[in-house]
Amino acid sequence: MRYLSTLFLLAVLVLWSSCRNDFESNPSTGNLNFSTDTLFLDTVFTNIGSSTYSFKVYNRTSDDFTIPAIALERGENSNYRLNVDGIPGKSFENIQVLAKDSIFVFVETTTDITNQTADVEFLYTDRVLFDTGGNQQDVDLVTLIKDAVFLFPSRDAMTGETETLLLGLDNENNEIRIEGFFLEDDQLNFTNEKPYVVYGYAAIPSGKTLTIDAGARIHFHTNSGIIAANGATLTVNGELSTDPELLENEVIFESDRLEPGFSDIPGQWGTIWLTAGSTGHSINHATIKNATVGILMDSNDGGSDPTLTIKNTQIYNSSNVGLLARTGNVLGENLVINNAGQVSLNCSLGGTYNFNHCTFTNYSSIGTGFRELPTVLIDNNLRVNETDVVVADLLEANFTNCIIYGNQDLELIFSKIDGTAFNYNFKNCLIRFNDFGDQFAGNPLYDFTNTALYENIILNEEPDFKTPLENMLSIGENSAANGKASIPTSGTDILGTLRSTTAPDIGAYESTAFEEEN
Repeated sequence: MRYLSTLFLLAVLVLWSSCRNDFESNPSTGNLNFSTDTLFLDTVFTNIGSSTYSFKVYNRTSDDFTIPAIALERGENSNYRLNVDGIPGKSFENIQVLAKDSIFVFVETTTDITNQTADVEFLYTDRVLFDTGGNQQDVDLVTLIKDAVFLFPSRDAMTGETETLLLGLDNENNEIRIEGFFLEDDQLNFTNEKPYVVYGYAAIPSGKTLTIDAGARIHFHTNSGIIAANGATLTVNGELSTDPELLENEVIFESDRLEPGFSDIPGQWGTIWLTAGSTGHSINHATIKNATVGILMDSNDGGSDPTLTIKNTQIYNSSNVGLLARTGNVLGENLVINNAGQVSLNCSLGGTYNFNHCTFTNYSSIGTGFRELPTVLIDNNLRVNETDVVVADLLEANFTNCIIYGNQDLELIFSKIDGTAFNYNFKNCLIRFNDFGDQFAGNPLYDFTNTALYENIILNEEPDFKTPLENMLSIGENSAANGKASIPTSGTDILGTLRSTTAPDIGAYESTAFEEEN
């Protein structure tokens, strides 16, 4: 009897639901509304799938209705893919939209540019058609497809394993490997003809030089980057651009996510890794953005000349550190580093550093929005495990005409262990160091009255940056850095503006009058 009762109840429910008229509706009559009339899927590389974009289809009437047909105009040959109200496909029939309700249409694309054009860029379009005949409505789809040079590790046809690079051995003599590959001789010149998309770490072989031409664009996938092996050299030959927004002659290192929503997201790729023994690196007019560590420098090459010379370069939005040099030998001029999750500049484990007319700042809100570390950290030690710390001589760390600033009170910190050299000097620098709690009072490292260490220092005055949260670090006419750099001086700032010979400005930028926004 219980079984018969259950069957009876099920039958009643089925009959009741079949008699409901909630899902009975008439066809739409060209009265759809859309959240947009054109959906831009932004820019993607050839044969790489786009992000998923969406728009909404509204029924603003008081009656339920059914859309008789939804389809891509190019049909099954379209390179777009749809998902309508949870159903994937390229064409759909009788899609119901309830009164005063809406549905989502999700759109993706993967397009091979070589099937469309011989050009390096192609605007791929299609339309989503709703209904037919006189009631037809549509939403346009637009995507810019870029051709590119793709560099990636090989994959073993038998095992399916991806090529890796040996980094060394751990404490238990196990190999440490990362996904990557060595560049071939015909790959050691990156030109500006097409963008480069790198998967894994592209390694410069020992004794070889990777030369990157002005205007080149290098894009990295997640956990990817460039490694200079022992004896290898990286040369970045960017040039001054005439358009400060296009940066047409700048060499730009960033991720392979081209959508605007990813333009300032930190940690999208790995690093430019200058390993111990690599030598003679030169970076000029480059932008390095959205890495984990912008540049990681393991050591110096043992020579008297700088192992890395970096000029007219910007490093932004690193999830950890902008420039991390361990026992490095670095010469920097017109260098700007801003917005890092930990430290913008870390001169670590001693070394030799000379920075002139540089701007080191940190206004990062990565993670919790609170940094425990300063903009600039200088140390002569490195903890390798719970019990062992290695130390090395800080031969020199000279900062001349530099700005060290940020959104915290203490933006310059030293970490010193006695027993090795610890030489540093700041001259004509603007520094933020508000020691409100007097925790460093009496500490000789921070004796800003000691002219042997600090000369013509400006403390805690406003640099008047344009919009530092957006990585615009030019200074205005009200900046405390105006006219306070050392003289004589020569050359230009990072934008190519001639520096004043009588009253040059501190930092990478000569001051300018900011235009007032309406």
